[in-house]
Amino acid sequence: MKPLFYLFLITAFSISFASAKKHAALKLFKGDNTNIQYVGRIDFSNQQTPRIWAPGVYITARFKGSACQVLINDEAPGANHNYLEIIIDGKNPYRIELKEKNNVLNVPGGLDDGEHTIIICKDTESNIGYIDFEGLMCEKLLSPPAKPKHKIEYFGDSITSGTGMDLSVIPCGKGQWYDQHNAYMSYGALTSRNLNAQWQLTALAGVGLVHSCCDMNVVMPQIYDKVFLRNDTIPYDFNQYKPDVVTICIGQNDGPKQDSTVFCTAYVNFIKSIRQHYPQADIVCLTSPMGDKTLTTVMQRYLNAITGFIHSSGDKKVSEYFFSRQYHNGCGGHPDLDEHKLIAAELTAYIKQLKGW
Repeated sequence: MKPLFYLFLITAFSISFASAKKHAALKLFKGDNTNIQYVGRIDFSNQQTPRIWAPGVYITARFKGSACQVLINDEAPGANHNYLEIIIDGKNPYRIELKEKNNVLNVPGGLDDGEHTIIICKDTESNIGYIDFEGLMCEKLLSPPAKPKHKIEYFGDSITSGTGMDLSVIPCGKGQWYDQHNAYMSYGALTSRNLNAQWQLTALAGVGLVHSCCDMNVVMPQIYDKVFLRNDTIPYDFNQYKPDVVTICIGQNDGPKQDSTVFCTAYVNFIKSIRQHYPQADIVCLTSPMGDKTLTTVMQRYLNAITGFIHSSGDKKVSEYFFSRQYHNGCGGHPDLDEHKLIAAELTAYIKQLKGW
């Protein structure tokens, strides 16, 4: 038995040494490398390790070789933990739960030694905590792919951020309330990919226009100009991203019993605030995809009045779109994965008609 045992040790050592040799060839490229692309609201106070709170923020890079490691720090693993979506060469996105404070994520094997593109997207809400992007370990970092020409920004609440939609691993009622988040597969990100456009999800679960749920002390017009939405901190530079289209999906948390004058006035003022930053964008006001008949009827009436008033004031680049039905098969009455695809299909068709893309 001894010769076999020693043969096993030699073989195991050889495999381990070969693996270590392979990984030793990887080089660290920090977050400030110019070949790394970012889209979304990000805190670049430390340029080598950009900090990300918002759902749907994504990082793109192109590398050479069959191996790549992603270095991510999580603010509060355990009690709170973030999820990421990782996509290699535009295929088979997979979702990863961060379990450590400092995470080294190996890209799955099977890649050839050629050139590959990686996308890393934050799937979870800003109120779950931030992630710090430490960089990539790979053989060589290449010039990034060209960004899509068109840009869309989606203002909204939990629906827009992708809450309660992904039941593929943990069903509703199990785990933590954020275990079903999937911003990468949310309707906004899907719509943008349908249209070959960039996306930015300026969204926070529970937020309303004049009234937020869940004892939250912020509303959308207060925080829309921040990087860390939940804490209403870090001013956002609107010059970083000039969308061609802006959508507003708000009202679910306000509910149908708001004072109509107060709500509509706040909505008009919110549109005017957005218009100051994005003078050329088309602004589309949406009903809530998960709204019941009562809320949808109220929101349709409000949005007709709001867009009519805006048009009369001279701004013709504001419109409304009413979703065809209620989508509510996910957790807590939210749309699920399949329904987000249907929502995106509706919105894609509308924006195509609006912009001619």
